[in-house]
Amino acid sequence: MTIIGFISKIIAMYAKLNEETAKRRTFAIISHPDAGKTTLTEKLLLYGGAIHLAGSVKARKAARHATSDWMEIEKQRGISVTSSAMQFKYNGYAINILDTPGHQDFSEDTYRTLVAADSAVMLIDGANGVEPQTIKLFHVCRMRGIPIFTFVNKMDRASKDPFRLMEEIEQVLGITSCPVNWPIGTQGDFRGVYHRDTKLVELYDEDGAHGAKKLNAKLLPPADPAVKEIIGDALYEQLLEEIELLDGAGDELDMQRVQQGALTPMFFGSAINNFGVESFLDRFLNYTLPPMPRVSDKGVVPVDSDFSAFVFKIQANMNPAHRDRIAFLRICSGRFEAGMEVLHVASGKMVRLTQPQQFMADERSKVDEAWPGDIIGLFDPGIFSLGDTVTTAREPFRYEGIPVFAPENFARISPEDSLKRKQFVKGITQLAEEGAVQVFRQLDIGREELICGVVGVLQFDVLKYRLKSEYGVDLRFEPLNFQYVRWVKPEGTDVSKLNLTSTTMPAKDQSERRVLLFENRWSMDWAVEHNRGLELSDVAQR
Repeated sequence: MTIIGFISKIIAMYAKLNEETAKRRTFAIISHPDAGKTTLTEKLLLYGGAIHLAGSVKARKAARHATSDWMEIEKQRGISVTSSAMQFKYNGYAINILDTPGHQDFSEDTYRTLVAADSAVMLIDGANGVEPQTIKLFHVCRMRGIPIFTFVNKMDRASKDPFRLMEEIEQVLGITSCPVNWPIGTQGDFRGVYHRDTKLVELYDEDGAHGAKKLNAKLLPPADPAVKEIIGDALYEQLLEEIELLDGAGDELDMQRVQQGALTPMFFGSAINNFGVESFLDRFLNYTLPPMPRVSDKGVVPVDSDFSAFVFKIQANMNPAHRDRIAFLRICSGRFEAGMEVLHVASGKMVRLTQPQQFMADERSKVDEAWPGDIIGLFDPGIFSLGDTVTTAREPFRYEGIPVFAPENFARISPEDSLKRKQFVKGITQLAEEGAVQVFRQLDIGREELICGVVGVLQFDVLKYRLKSEYGVDLRFEPLNFQYVRWVKPEGTDVSKLNLTSTTMPAKDQSERRVLLFENRWSMDWAVEHNRGLELSDVAQR
């Protein structure tokens, strides 16, 4: 190859990398339970052409279930207990959706998933407003500097006054909102929305398909006589007054403030009926930015020629028939190629990334190449851990670790059948590695007792179910009275020499770090007061 040919090839490679990166949008959807998050995800997939008929999220006993709820226990309980990664194409964009559990008992999985997102859609129930779990997840997004877009859902039902919702978002979450569209009717008389950018009214139409198919939007200028005829005189006059008020006193849509996390664009609609979903998707993709640089100890940007990625999720037994284990990677820079050899930074070894896949929940498709912002899954024989960095760069570097939050519920666990100890250990180890539970080992006795820690008690039910269905192990567990676990600093501290209350338990986590389990805050304060230099942390890094 001539020098000119080589240079031309390099230029073409960079042009392709820039082009593909610019198409990517990777975002998570967060909400309080029952705000309609999984429904909205399903409808985005419908409009993106990834599915042709939306499943009923309400009728969990029916034959169909939401696409993003693939685990059997999710279908039985009617809740999401693990995050799902889905990719589809829409209007020239390659979209990666990270659907997260809404229930607070599974919030740690949501925290990890947000590490892989470039932006977040905050879903709010129009009748309930800002709810506790929404507040927690919102603050995680703020900590990570993730731009937040708000979708006010269930407008087909009686809802709070939209001005009151705007005020609530500002007072409770500390972020200003800017309505991109505006609801017409909020007292069970919903008739559509007014789009402030196009100055057109989109009329709400119940087509009888119950949200299973796309809606055909009806867009009319407010001055069209049909608008007043359809929505009625009272709502028409109210709409004109509110438009004037918003235009005169409302905040402008400043995208710089949105990217800084100081302003959230606000949309109104009804995901269950598909209303407002397509118009939201179009504007959201236009407003959001391509993949952004991730925090690392090197300064890496997405269009760097070196490939790099980090593991943000591990899922065991996605295919129970094969007992497989999948590591989910967020690509951060460069071009991924199937079969490429990369440095696994944690071990210092070169590994080959074979059989890469992209997902539609549990449905898989082989992928030959991928780009910054994409989510891919790799068969993992036990190499990867949460937070691991892989790269083709000559100089190794690491992306910022994934936070591990302190669980609040604890139980001593063991197999009911002692002959199944091997399967039990394998199951617990794999579930701990994927972050489904945290495992601690008691230190101050002759043998190591396994203690399981979870954020919410529903995780115990999932643990029992998965050990039984995936590993054939019935679980015996004894609830413990501990309320707190704290990681000990400095890390080399000899916990056996600490002055502790009789109810405090020294232990170690699955990464061999020393921890202390406390029954109450008083005993935790005692430990700090009676041990000079001791520091306790409620967050660790993977």
